[in-house]
Amino acid sequence: MAPTKIYLDEAIPVPAVKVWRTFASKPQSLAGLWGVVALLLLTLFGQYFAPFAAEFQDPDALLLPPSWHSDGVVEHFLGTDDLGRDIFSRLLYGVRLTFGTALGIVSSALVVGVIIGSISGMMSGLKSSILGHLLDALLSIPSLLMAILVVAVAGPGLDNVFWAVGISLTPQFVRAIHQTVHEELQKEYVTAARLDGANSLQIFWYVIMPNVWETVIIQTTLAVSAAILDIAALGFLNLGAQAPQPEWGAMVLQGLDSFLTAPWTVTIPGLAILLSVLSVNLVGDGLRAALSPVRS
Repeated sequence: MAPTKIYLDEAIPVPAVKVWRTFASKPQSLAGLWGVVALLLLTLFGQYFAPFAAEFQDPDALLLPPSWHSDGVVEHFLGTDDLGRDIFSRLLYGVRLTFGTALGIVSSALVVGVIIGSISGMMSGLKSSILGHLLDALLSIPSLLMAILVVAVAGPGLDNVFWAVGISLTPQFVRAIHQTVHEELQKEYVTAARLDGANSLQIFWYVIMPNVWETVIIQTTLAVSAAILDIAALGFLNLGAQAPQPEWGAMVLQGLDSFLTAPWTVTIPGLAILLSVLSVNLVGDGLRAALSPVRS
């Protein structure tokens, strides 16, 4: 008897294959995916590859340019700042403070947003209307401004930034989930499930929730990029991570004084912020394009 061949299309559900093929067909989406994977790995292990400690100061290597410059040295690949600290090492340590903190914030906001948004979406009448108007009022305030207000009350520091950015992003998850669940409740397949005897919990978990994951995934990617920018912005405003912490936004602030003579102290951490946000957005755009045909 000839051995049975198992093909990918048979081993994996068709929607998953379709999503991956659509996602992988765009080079920019794959580039963003590799960027996000690199950021995840650096968040976990980046500090172990740093040639110097984040706060190590070399008085004989003040404001050294990157190694490709004629005055640069290989030991300090991306140069040093005005205190002689290695910028490459500080970037590797800073991945956890910027990208890692953003992931933690978004994970917390996601859990709270899904719970509140799902419960409110299943409601109807006056309660749902009041919550909808309250969310509209909260969302009218930009997330960064709300985070600044929270930090202004709680005080500067990375711990308070976690709560500030989380509080500013949670209403976005609540609103997205609330609206999606509310719209799904109007569909005919929900009515059919009710007629078949399903209760509200069964309708939500087995009927509505599978159609909400697209919104959850897309909103998560948008929130991660927003969280990175908010954390960096608060650090730049000296409301977030405090010196000598190597958070990328704080590194940009610390390099401003020597920007004219040593522009790499600002441009290199700025590029790190730009590339991380770009990678997350490319993945989000790819997922949005790949998930839409599956749902249609």
